[in-house]
Amino acid sequence: MRPPTGQQLALAGTVDGRPLHATITEVAATLRELVYDGVDLVEPFDEAARPAKAQGIVLAPWGGRVAGGDWMHHGEVQRLAITERDKGNASHGLLRFSPYRVLDHTESAVVLQATIHPQPGWPFLIDTTVTYELTDDGLRVAHEATNIGAEPAPWACGAHPYLAVGDTPADRLTLTVPAERVFNAERHIPTQETLVDAMDASAPDLRGGRRLADLDIDHNYAGLEHVGGVATSTLLDDTGRGAALWQDAAYPYAVVFTPRDFPASSGPKHAAAVEPMSAPANALNSGIGLVWLEPGETWRGHWGIDPVGF
Repeated sequence: MRPPTGQQLALAGTVDGRPLHATITEVAATLRELVYDGVDLVEPFDEAARPAKAQGIVLAPWGGRVAGGDWMHHGEVQRLAITERDKGNASHGLLRFSPYRVLDHTESAVVLQATIHPQPGWPFLIDTTVTYELTDDGLRVAHEATNIGAEPAPWACGAHPYLAVGDTPADRLTLTVPAERVFNAERHIPTQETLVDAMDASAPDLRGGRRLADLDIDHNYAGLEHVGGVATSTLLDDTGRGAALWQDAAYPYAVVFTPRDFPASSGPKHAAAVEPMSAPANALNSGIGLVWLEPGETWRGHWGIDPVGF
């Protein structure tokens, strides 16, 4: 039988002489697993399963949610399909269940392509590619989007990895995200941007690190500190081993989601998604972070995950 996520594209490399391997799926260009020297750096899922809670998928041409599925373009209401029925929103873009085409596949890299065609609520034509590459440091991911239509088109992009340090439990993991601001939210739709210093435990300051076991959040963070061109978040165990997720300046936002009921293969667990985002949720309505691509124009962004402390 074929896997529900299509082709399984294996990548292999080394970091500091130790093996690193990844598996990318045809559907949603999903990061299904990333394993360093036998330790999972993202929450994996089985080849015969589907990704849970959007784990590992590409989010395009918007990340997060569009409130009510509606937005305005040239004075006309654009009505997207409601894909988050319980909250009444259009969630996680238009490629979540779409197959990508493999343009190139080597031992250590794969290039995948998908076109977003005009459809209800989205009257634009955009070509997208995503490249996964194992380097001497870890996993590098490159996204490109080119407007191949005849009019300017809006664009936002994100990814949805759940970081992990093998099967280390949440009470022995520390999550750090270098964000100085966070959005207040109503029904998971961002409203006012606020300094994390002014927020309570419902949207905590993660700059100094917080125990994952103490977190129960789903928020859009902003004001990420970029050092050397990248902002770096980490999930580390008590020995300092773990995963470092970096994102370049094309991704000035991050969603932090820490569900306590994540359906891992071993059973429900407390998990940590750190989602690099070029714009916060509901950008099609707010305009915050949204890029308008002219015909023929290309947008590029990069992020990745490196093993640290091993």
